[in-house]
Amino acid sequence: MKTLQFPRQTQFYRGKVRDVYTIADEWLVMIASDRISAFDVILPRPIPFKGQVLNQIAAYMLKATADICPNWLSDTPAPNVAIGRKCTPFRVEMVVRGNLTGHAWRTYRSGKRELCGVTLPEGLKENDYFPSPIITPSTKAEVGHDEDISRPEILSRGLASEADYSLMEKYTLALFARGREIAAKRGLILVDTKYEFGKIGDTVYLMDEIHTPDSSRYFYADGFDERQAKGEHQKQLSKEFVREWLIENNFMGKEGQTVPEMKDEWVGTISRRYIELYEKVIGEKFIPLTLSDEETYQRILYSLSNLS
Repeated sequence: MKTLQFPRQTQFYRGKVRDVYTIADEWLVMIASDRISAFDVILPRPIPFKGQVLNQIAAYMLKATADICPNWLSDTPAPNVAIGRKCTPFRVEMVVRGNLTGHAWRTYRSGKRELCGVTLPEGLKENDYFPSPIITPSTKAEVGHDEDISRPEILSRGLASEADYSLMEKYTLALFARGREIAAKRGLILVDTKYEFGKIGDTVYLMDEIHTPDSSRYFYADGFDERQAKGEHQKQLSKEFVREWLIENNFMGKEGQTVPEMKDEWVGTISRRYIELYEKVIGEKFIPLTLSDEETYQRILYSLSNLS
């Protein structure tokens, strides 16, 4: 989508996968593109309907968790557009993990038994459940890679007050529990995810997308125990399969590495996996919707005119 211009617009930011417009320093218009990133690098080809999938899952999940904590979302006027309140973000991502997977497993496999100040139990296999979910925060980098950080470091660096951070921890665990409940009803396991928070005045708000395949990892519950017992890979719905493909093709976002070619068949596979996750998580058939830039623009204008 081309860059747009809105009345009272005060800022524009193009992120890795979204275009974000600030209106009157009070509202955000987030347009979820079909761009896809991994290892903090934007891959060369867009994924059809990815933006719509992420936006609609996030809207569904924000509404399903609104009783747990206030969130930023006000309206979704188009399939790939969300409008909500502008918050002052904490420069921390609240990563929560229920299973030993992904980055946590790579850390564990290397022999380390501590991640972000959290002690990891001995004797675990890849994808095993932790005794209880753990929070392993990361810094929110403007450019480049996010970095692991511990609770004491967050407080000592002034990234959040102790009261605010304790509240974010409370919200994180409650949101993760709700996410797991929703997933379980659909035959899925919410394995890990991340949440971002910000403030308006003295109130902490949940921001951004939640429980989407870009911010979360899901396993199929059916056959999970059997696969664990046999030491087999778990069947999953997440973006991890894209990362695994990149690793297999010698790309992890490091200097000097080249992104492998993304052929039509592979792009189609990624799109189908995103749509599959939508249908599994939401429990409804995905309806692809493609609006012109002009229609999207007019819908956003109408929504903004109704905001107080």
